[in-house]
Amino acid sequence: MSTEVKVPTLGESIAEATLGQWLKKPGDPVAMDEPIASLETDKVAVEVPSPVAGIMGAQMFAEGATVGVGAVIAAIEAASGAPAAVPAIAAPVLAIEADAGDLTLSPSVRRLILEHGLDPSKIKGSGKDGRLTKEDVLAAVSAPPIAATVAAAPAAEAPKAPSTANRGEERVRMTRLRQTVARRLKEAQNTAAMLTTFNDVDMTEVMAARAKYKDLFEKKHGVRLGFMGFFTKAVCMALRDIPSVNASIEGEEIVYRNYADISVAVSAPNGLVVPVIRDAQDMSVAGIEKAIGDFGAKAKAGTMTMDDMKGGTFTISNGGVFGSLMSTPIINPPQSAVLGLHRIEDRPVVRDGQVVVRPMMYLALSYDHRLIDGREAVTFLVAVKNAIEDPTRLLIDL
Repeated sequence: MSTEVKVPTLGESIAEATLGQWLKKPGDPVAMDEPIASLETDKVAVEVPSPVAGIMGAQMFAEGATVGVGAVIAAIEAASGAPAAVPAIAAPVLAIEADAGDLTLSPSVRRLILEHGLDPSKIKGSGKDGRLTKEDVLAAVSAPPIAATVAAAPAAEAPKAPSTANRGEERVRMTRLRQTVARRLKEAQNTAAMLTTFNDVDMTEVMAARAKYKDLFEKKHGVRLGFMGFFTKAVCMALRDIPSVNASIEGEEIVYRNYADISVAVSAPNGLVVPVIRDAQDMSVAGIEKAIGDFGAKAKAGTMTMDDMKGGTFTISNGGVFGSLMSTPIINPPQSAVLGLHRIEDRPVVRDGQVVVRPMMYLALSYDHRLIDGREAVTFLVAVKNAIEDPTRLLIDL
């Protein structure tokens, strides 16, 4: 007896996904609710759990295939008695695993070996650490039979040409998420009248506040005190004063909002994802830091959901954690602006007529000039700068 595994509902308006990876091989034991495959949608990677405990049976689709919501992608066989026979579609995969031993095969190499029915253990790899490359497999496909090769061999071995095997290439299909990101970013450039304005901010006071209270903060709230909490609060205050930065264009109308749903870029195994802190204008610094921490943990675990990333009225992107000095971030449509944060470094600045060294950060605001005037953009950025340079403003709402 077998149980069908179907593609689950993926979220509003999402009808299909790409089968990114099989997490179980036919014949593997599977526990109930254990992930057996990962699906890639336009926004997130979603794991498909097994509805029952048993043995992994037939896999109806290969990795990289497009599958619709509700489609049957696999079967789980009953665990009692002899294991169910593995269907023909899965047999080549098992054969490769048995023959390859400890070999590590890339997706493109594995695909070629399956297509030509080769034994990877009998092909000499020319890549790093002896790994097989596509060229190695193609050479094995086109090589004449061994007997013919021996008969045609000259008496004296000719000098060998310099090897170029280490100049291999590998073509890997873009994930659905990466395709969507690429398309949306290009659409933003083609649609918005995008402009970036810069400023710098002296981080002295906010760094001092963080150093003074970080231990007490973590003890009381159970979360570390970072800089994103300060910047998010500062952004919410500035958005309230300059509402056009928090607005968007829909057709011939401008939609203004009295709330701030802040999108924050978070690093995930498959790239950056942008979850949303909803109603951030009503949250404390501690609440914001906790929300960001929760999103970071979910991103690393691969459990981010569609609802986590739906919506958003303004984006904060912190390239400084990767060492970026300055950048021009691209708007995340239909939003009209994005704030880029960068690395903190000591620089000489003039204070009260004296040259002093201060920890400085560049800020970059990219915005849609169709909706936001230069005066509004600069005023917004200065408001954020003032709040960070004097954190007391965050407490007294100034």
